[in-house]
Amino acid sequence: MSPWLSLVVLLSSWSLRELGVDACTCSPSHPQDAFCNSDIVIRAKVVGKKLVKEGPFGTLIYTIKQMKMYRGFSKMPHVQYIHTEASESLCGLKLEVNKYQYLLTGRVYDGKMYTGLCNFVERWDRLTLSQRKGLNYRYHLGCNCKIKSCYYLPCFVTSKNECLWTDMLSNFGYPGYQSKTRVVNCTTGDKDHAHQ
Repeated sequence: MSPWLSLVVLLSSWSLRELGVDACTCSPSHPQDAFCNSDIVIRAKVVGKKLVKEGPFGTLIYTIKQMKMYRGFSKMPHVQYIHTEASESLCGLKLEVNKYQYLLTGRVYDGKMYTGLCNFVERWDRLTLSQRKGLNYRYHLGCNCKIKSCYYLPCFVTSKNECLWTDMLSNFGYPGYQSKTRVVNCTTGDKDHAHQ
């Protein structure tokens, strides 16, 4: 790289940093971990959206039609709105209105559901049969497990409530076969891998 180009890149990076520009960065999450670590897990269709100016970038409020709740009955028995940052660079979520059903996970703050790019959000028609069964019957049984991501070999479990998630080894950091087909259950005593 030429010295001039290096200088331009350096100054641009410094300028963006001074402006407070950030980007959204998330680690991949196994669907069961996302389920267990969320306050709310629902299947819903987005029926409207509104941009509200709260903070420097605003908040998108999606109006939803809740189809089914899988987790969170005690926190919020019915969800009508979900909140997310308006900017994707701040992990805001872009959802299609009146087009798809989504699996949405999120947290509850001050009686409102919040979600974003770091939560597990997927179109319902893209979930595997195994993931749907996990939501309905199995994921809650494995919430005592700690799913440990394995990014490079060797990988080890360090306690009996850990299970290895090895998708990152073969899928360049993206969830793959295990997250689409496996339910983790450490209570069976087999702590070295995910169970179907």
